[in-house]
Amino acid sequence: MKKVLLSIMLIVAMLWVVGCSSESDSKENGGNKVQDETAQGSGTNEVVQEEVEVEDAGELVIYCPHPLEFINPLVTEFESQSGIKVEIIAAGTGELLKRVESEQENPLGDVFWGGSLSTMKGQMDLFEEYQSVNEEFMLDSMKNVEGSLTRFTNIPSVLMINTDLIGEIEVNGYEDLLNPELKGKIAHCDPSKSSSSYEHLINMLYAMGNGNPDDGWDFVDKFCANLDGKLLSGSSAVYKGVADGEYVVGLTFEEGGAKYVADGAPVKLVYMEEGVISKPDGVYIIKDAQNMDNAKAFIDFVTGKDAQTIIIEQLNRRSVRSDVPAPSYLKPLEDINIIYDEEEVVINSKSEWLEKFNEIFISQ
Repeated sequence: MKKVLLSIMLIVAMLWVVGCSSESDSKENGGNKVQDETAQGSGTNEVVQEEVEVEDAGELVIYCPHPLEFINPLVTEFESQSGIKVEIIAAGTGELLKRVESEQENPLGDVFWGGSLSTMKGQMDLFEEYQSVNEEFMLDSMKNVEGSLTRFTNIPSVLMINTDLIGEIEVNGYEDLLNPELKGKIAHCDPSKSSSSYEHLINMLYAMGNGNPDDGWDFVDKFCANLDGKLLSGSSAVYKGVADGEYVVGLTFEEGGAKYVADGAPVKLVYMEEGVISKPDGVYIIKDAQNMDNAKAFIDFVTGKDAQTIIIEQLNRRSVRSDVPAPSYLKPLEDINIIYDEEEVVINSKSEWLEKFNEIFISQ
């Protein structure tokens, strides 16, 4: 009897050691039993399927002209919620569009995140048609009526002023930028490289032409003369240049300057008294994207209420949703002299206007 009892105790002890060893192996591998069992070839069909779900979230390549401090909070949240690994290719809107055009036979990007509608509407053939699951919550003026152009945020063009440098100079609109005291002290970007700068050119032509863009070129000529040969290569160089005290005033988009206002920097935003055009930028799926399902998931994410709330609470932009109000420190749209361009004219005139601006600038 004692021999039998001893044998039973030995068997129990051996089983306990084997169990501890298995648990230890699992802990050493991050506690992922699915991975261990699959590697040993001993898992059931259910276990194998569970591993596929964990590893098959996949990847997403996003072409994006936004600054990294804007990109990172949203991408981090998306990766956390979806399990999808995101790769960001950051550059100017014009440069990224050229990349998409050159890659049409073999798209390397999945999503184009950024770029104003004035810039993107002439390029709709580069993007897939897709309606976000959040379309019903969009403001009427922000709905994707084209099929491939999902609105992301609403962005007025603004002037950004360095309050430490401006002194007694009054700047309330475009006309004030012709002040000789500001010559060479104005930050402006090449409109062929930056969609926000191109938006300012459109805004300038309509505001200073009293609604007729052909009548606005005389002002553009005088404005370019006051730039004194200085034209920056990227949008971020404008608002950073003003905030850092390299320039007194810059022509930028609202969020570019609003971040510095919210952080207490010595800057302020001016909404041009002659008129402000406020347009959405967007997020678009590149045609024949390799990670199509993940691209659609990203569109749905950035137009969702969680992401749009992050946008207004942390990233200083205006939402395109009817249920997410603008940040309290931004001027209400109803208090801004909002004007409008002619969409078809703007789309058809882009190449001509960019060429004309360039000719005026280099002739100074």
